[in-house]
Amino acid sequence: MRRIPVDGNLTSPRIRRVIASAVTLTAAIGLAACGTSGPSTTSSAKGLTMWALSDQTILKDSVDAYNKDHPETKITLQLFANDDYKQKLRVAFGADQAPDIFFSWGGGALDDYVKAGKVDALPAADTDRFTPSVMQSATFGDKVYGVPANGLAPVVLYYNKKVLADAGVEPPKTYDDLLAAVKKLKAKDVVPLSLAANSKWPTLMYLEYLLDREGGSQVFTDIASGDASKWKDASVTKANQRLQDLAKAGAFGDNASSVSYDQGASTALLYTGKAGMTLMGTWEYANIAKAAPDFLKDGDLGYTAFPSLPGGAGEADSIVGNPSNFLSLNSSTKNKDAALTYFKDYVLNDSQVDAYLGAGSVPPVKGLESKLAAVKSSTDKEWLTFVYDLVQNAPGFQLSWDQALPSDQADPLLTNTDKSFLREISPAEFGENMSRAGS
Repeated sequence: MRRIPVDGNLTSPRIRRVIASAVTLTAAIGLAACGTSGPSTTSSAKGLTMWALSDQTILKDSVDAYNKDHPETKITLQLFANDDYKQKLRVAFGADQAPDIFFSWGGGALDDYVKAGKVDALPAADTDRFTPSVMQSATFGDKVYGVPANGLAPVVLYYNKKVLADAGVEPPKTYDDLLAAVKKLKAKDVVPLSLAANSKWPTLMYLEYLLDREGGSQVFTDIASGDASKWKDASVTKANQRLQDLAKAGAFGDNASSVSYDQGASTALLYTGKAGMTLMGTWEYANIAKAAPDFLKDGDLGYTAFPSLPGGAGEADSIVGNPSNFLSLNSSTKNKDAALTYFKDYVLNDSQVDAYLGAGSVPPVKGLESKLAAVKSSTDKEWLTFVYDLVQNAPGFQLSWDQALPSDQADPLLTNTDKSFLREISPAEFGENMSRAGS
C-alpha cells in the first residue's frame, strides 16, 4: 500500500496513495541488464532534473526555495500522474535518461535500483534527523539510499460518528467487534466498510493488517527478505480466510468491485453517511477536508487503529502503510554536491515541517512534540497527535507489500489479492500462487 501526499493546505489538491504499477518482468530484467555504466543524459553540468508526483506541492516549494538560493545549479522539477510514474521511471533508467533526483516509495522497488548500481548511498549525517523506523524502507546493507520527502502515512480505520451511533455501534477494537459492527450496519442499510476494490490496492490493506494481526510481522518480513515459501504459512491462509469471511458477511456492500479509488466514490460513501467505515492511509484526511469540510468541521469524522485479533500472534499496536516517500540520487548525476545540499538544507527543513503539519500530515522528523502542541486548530491537532502517537507507539511499521516486494511480484500480488477477495481462489491457493510468483 502504498502512497503518500502531499499538497500545501487542507483545501488544495488531494493526497493520494500509490497504485502499484504494472511493472513487467521484462522491464525489470531490462533494468538489471543495463548495468551501471553510462551517464544519465538528463544530467547536465549546469543544473539538475528531478521527478516526482503531481500532488507533491509542498515538495515543489522546497525546490523553488533551493532554486532561489542556487541560481547557478537550479533543479528542473518534472511532475507526473501517479498511475504511470513507476513505469516511466523504470524505462528512463533502462535508457540512461533518468533524472538526477527521483521520487520513490522505498522498499523492494528502490532496492531494485540499488542492486543495479543506479542509486548512490547518502551520508549518514544527512539522514539522522529522521524517524529511524521510517528510514528502514530506504536502508539496504547498512547504507541509506533516500531521504523522506513527505508525511507519514499509516493506514487507519476512519468512521462516520453519526452512522455508527445510529446503528448502536462503537468503533471496533477487535476483529469480533468488526464482524458485529458489520451485522448492525447492514441492518441499517448502510455499507459497513466502503472499499474501492476495483483499484485492488485498497483491498490489500485489509490483507496486510489481517496477516500482521494473525501471524505477526515476522511472516511478511521473511517473505520480503526472499523466503517465498512463507506465503504458504498457515497465518497467510487464515488472513485470506478472514478477508473472505468479511466479504461473505457483506462488509463491503454489493458494488465494491466497480469502484475505483481515484474516482473518490469510496470516500464519498463515508462522508455522505452511506457507509459506516473505511480503511485507508492518512492522506485521506486531507481528501475529506477538501471534499467535505463541514463533515470535518462538525466533528463527524472519527478514526482509530485497525482492530486487534485476540489470540493472534501479532501485536495490537503494529501498523502498516507507507512510512514515507523518498528522494534518491541517481549514481550517474554530474551534480552530486548540489543534490546533497538540497537534501540536507531544503527537504523537510523547519518551514517544510510546518507546511506538512498545516496540511494535516505528520512528517517523519524527530522531536515534533512542541510543534504539535502549537497547532491552532483543535480538530487538526487531535488528528496530527493521533497519527504521531500511532507511529511513535507502534512496535512495527510494515511497508505496504506492493512497495516492499520486488517490482515483478507486485502485479501478481494485487491480482491474487483481488481473486481472493472475489473468492475466485481459495485462501490456501493465494499462498500457493504467491509462493510460485516469488520463487
